Amino acid sequence: MASTAAQLTNDSVIEVKNLHKEYRMGSEIIHALNGVDLVIASNEYVAIMGPSGSGKSTLMNIIGCLDRPSDGEYWLSGENVSQLSDSELARARNRKIGFVFQTFNLLPRANALQNVEIPLMYGGVGRRARRAQAREVLERVGLNDRMFHRPSELSGGQRQRVAVARALVNEPSILLADEPTGNLDSRTGADIMALFGELHDEGQTIILVTHEADIAKHASRHIHLRDGLVTEDFQFEQETQS
Repeated sequence: MASTAAQLTNDSVIEVKNLHKEYRMGSEIIHALNGVDLVIASNEYVAIMGPSGSGKSTLMNIIGCLDRPSDGEYWLSGENVSQLSDSELARARNRKIGFVFQTFNLLPRANALQNVEIPLMYGGVGRRARRAQAREVLERVGLNDRMFHRPSELSGGQRQRVAVARALVNEPSILLADEPTGNLDSRTGADIMALFGELHDEGQTIILVTHEADIAKHASRHIHLRDGLVTEDFQFEQETQS
């Protein structure tokens, strides 16, 4: 049974207020987002859904600090990141957002441990400390026996687990997953979604961007976009989740 999504709470990690995003394509203005209001609390598990052109990818890019809105405000963990400079936005992204992509985005010549270390290198963490953190998070996702394997020596599911470990290594406020099972078979995809469930149970905030209903059902809250607007936002009771 669904209920209306929760309103603003003191432990919110994301607050989006009247968000607009416009792109110019030649002489035409594309209105990708048309006034989105959204609050996501700590430890929520949210699926953002919508057809192609609905604005979900644009919203994901703004939430992930990969882009900035044309108008409106975006507050991330209490910080207004809407008007940050590119360098400030990059720092906020590295500290607070962990990304999991459909295509894994691993360095082919680096082993699993080295791939997971990358965000810590950008953050200026020393070699010994970042190696210890990378080892710990690889163990957390069940890859303690695959740390020194390169991506070509790993299965698709193992590669995605490396990507999840890399996303978690900075202890981000938000894990942002964009079609994370799109390149996986159904059984491996189910394993990755089970891992997300475990991470959520441990307290991780997860935002899942997907067009697949079978993947979205793992989330406890669904946000639907169409034509740059939120058309549905509902929350499921815990007992309905599989």
